Amino acid sequence: MSTRRVGVVTVVRGRHDHLAAQVRGLRRQTRGPDVYVVVAMDDPLVHDVVRAEADPDWDVRLPSVSCPDGLLPLAAARNLGAATATLAGVDDLVFLDVDCVPDPRLVERYAEVLAGAPVAAGPVVLCGGVAYEQPPPSGSGEDRGAPRHHPARPLLPATAVEPCEDVTLFWSLSFAVSVADFCAVGGFDERYVGYGAEDTDFGQRLVRSGGRLSLVGGAEAVHQYHDSADPPVDHLADIVRNANAFAEVWGWWPMETWLERFRALGLAERGPDGRWSVTGP
Repeated sequence: MSTRRVGVVTVVRGRHDHLAAQVRGLRRQTRGPDVYVVVAMDDPLVHDVVRAEADPDWDVRLPSVSCPDGLLPLAAARNLGAATATLAGVDDLVFLDVDCVPDPRLVERYAEVLAGAPVAAGPVVLCGGVAYEQPPPSGSGEDRGAPRHHPARPLLPATAVEPCEDVTLFWSLSFAVSVADFCAVGGFDERYVGYGAEDTDFGQRLVRSGGRLSLVGGAEAVHQYHDSADPPVDHLADIVRNANAFAEVWGWWPMETWLERFRALGLAERGPDGRWSVTGP
């Protein structure tokens, strides 16, 4: 059995019920986290939620970051979570979105796959499957039905590990990486503030570092339902700003479908200089 220590990292602002459900999911793990790091983004109530739900024997770390101009510093918060877990002596990192409830074997499965990764083959990042909880039906007490997996990502057998050539399929909802490999990739680029592009940028950093992405069966999670707009007009300014920042670095546009839908709605346009700008409210 591996003696490597595993830290679970999540970043939070609001979503306290979702956070509590995640903590309860971690309490059901076949192999619990050695360190649990919850990074609060301008949300002091997060500490109370974690303390109320966490196993009293856990090593819990509760760092916090401020939100400049009210924008969520997701990249910076994840980097802080990784640094906090590293200082606590972990070898491997499991990142979970606050909305994600892990299946009982998620931590154990990620840990065993990381333990078997070739040391000299470059950084390895693992992504487990995530099924999306369905919205509540009209009326109370009705069954939501089974959570649905994302159609762009295969549902793998519990023992499968498959290389994924398309690093744009990397997502930060649920992933695992060793501390050494996270550092080799360079972590998340903190120029991205607010919603969008920091995941896609991390995938490009992984390629640049000579690393690879693998999809892992048996490390499943359920993403708890919450209302969201399609396209995400509530994140319009963030998406436009972060898309411009990404294109400056990598030379192509992320989130292009959303950008084009914003243009069709009269909310954004691409200027003569090639950059996008917000034109609507």
